[in-house]
Amino acid sequence: MGGICVRKIWKEVQGWGIAIIIGFVLSILIGIFVIQPYKVDGHSMEPTLKDTQRIYAWKIKHTLDKLPKYGDIVIVDSRVNRSRTFLDDLLEHPIINLVSGKADNEIFYVKRVIGLPGDTIEVKDGHVYRNGAELSEPYIKEQMDLGPAESWEVPQGDIFVMGDNRNHSNDSRSIGPVPLDHVMGIDFK
Repeated sequence: MGGICVRKIWKEVQGWGIAIIIGFVLSILIGIFVIQPYKVDGHSMEPTLKDTQRIYAWKIKHTLDKLPKYGDIVIVDSRVNRSRTFLDDLLEHPIINLVSGKADNEIFYVKRVIGLPGDTIEVKDGHVYRNGAELSEPYIKEQMDLGPAESWEVPQGDIFVMGDNRNHSNDSRSIGPVPLDHVMGIDFK
């Protein structure tokens, strides 16, 4: 009688163990290829997004190597001078970070797409121009401080991103255009 009870308990434990493993694997796959939460770190996207606000990145376009659209809010890996691999996607998953106790959210920037491959982006007199036309940007916090005029050519396979709080944003003006494989996802609104 006792042996039957132990076997029954053991079967139940195995069933739960398998369910937990399947749930873990599905969560990892969904986070890498479909949707993943990110936390806004800093004030560079104000007034659109606030510091510590959680957003959800829709990763289908990233998974399928699709180009984001002008004005999309994207999450990018700011380490543009290194190649990204599938291992990066796996090791940077929130569950893996939770288990390992390691999280480096400072490498991920939340920014707005300003330029696509082939565009020329200019910043002059506190305004942004794309291919010679001044952008209408009702989402920015305030006009940019006047500084020297600058211009960037967006290479094929890259995008140009800027924060909505231009005077307090580390973005493509400092790190350069962002390779498409560094676009982690698009804000899921």
